[in-house]
Amino acid sequence: MKKTKKSRKAPSTGRAKATKKIAPQQNSAGKARAEGMRLFRLAGRPTREQFQLVYGERGHSMTWSERAKAGVPASKFQAALKAKQSGR
Repeated sequence: MKKTKKSRKAPSTGRAKATKKIAPQQNSAGKARAEGMRLFRLAGRPTREQFQLVYGERGHSMTWSERAKAGVPASKFQAALKAKQSGR
């Protein structure tokens, strides 16, 4: 009885199945932080001293909604800062 040779072929390395990457859902704190960072960039990345100059002593610790209620939203921050620095 004759033995047959086993095939010495390399095992197929076909492509692995593509898995869908699911983006993690942001919780409400993450969404609030992302919105705060967006408004910070919109305001021109102000320093702590610039916040205090425009909004007062507590300006750096206020939220963006509190700052908007104080009369200067993020989109108008640079204009308000310029006015304060020029002494108007």
